[in-house]
Amino acid sequence: MIILIDSGNSRLKVGWLDAANPDAPREPAAIAFEGVDLDALDRWLATLSPRPARALGVNVAGEARGAAIAAILKKYGCAVTWSPSQASTLGLVNSYRVPTQLGADRWASLLGVLSHLPAAHPPFVLASFGTATTIDTVGPDNVFAGGLILPGPAMMRSALAHGTANLPVANGQVVAYPTDTHEAIASGIAAAQAGAVVRQWLAGRQRYGQTPQIYAAGGGWPEVHQEIERLLADAGGAFGAAPVPVYLNHPVLDGLAAIARATLDANA
Repeated sequence: MIILIDSGNSRLKVGWLDAANPDAPREPAAIAFEGVDLDALDRWLATLSPRPARALGVNVAGEARGAAIAAILKKYGCAVTWSPSQASTLGLVNSYRVPTQLGADRWASLLGVLSHLPAAHPPFVLASFGTATTIDTVGPDNVFAGGLILPGPAMMRSALAHGTANLPVANGQVVAYPTDTHEAIASGIAAAQAGAVVRQWLAGRQRYGQTPQIYAAGGGWPEVHQEIERLLADAGGAFGAAPVPVYLNHPVLDGLAAIARATLDANA
């Protein structure tokens, strides 16, 4: 068993791959722990049989979190390798001026999307709605063109509540013309997220001369998906085609599984 670890800012997501059958998909349902509750990871590892042989992961939550996770895994004889962003991995080319500056989770997510696609594919946009929202574009040539980072939906809501004297932590409906504060905040957050996605979709269409596919991921997707789908339908209608986002469960883990398989093949 190979443990796959996505250590994010707020949660720790864990999956696994059967090293004896690496061509099989990774586990169908990943497990998520609150990022500060690493004891839960310890308890989960204690239940595993057989014991994991190794772990592969990405960590964007700081060196201390990475060291704590490594120490827990070591108790069970499992060493972890943290997978960084690179200039190229498995045919995906990184256009960042400093490739390692790109978040390792973003890089793994893009590899995860590619693991689901045939060799010949249209450009795509991956929008991930977590603590931060990231919106990244890959061309049909498998070159990562670049992407956006903005506060995620929950962070936007928290910033308004804590950065102002009179605004609440909103829980309102998303509507075209809000008539109370909760609706105004919820609608503003959804509009900001949707506008960023549509911006990158339009930019990709102009860059590549074809319609990019859109993939979505992350826990914030349910909050914003209706506004994003509505705005995309409006924008896409001008070109005769309305893109429909495809939601992916844990593309970071899919990318790590692809890297793990390639490593097993190289060592075979």
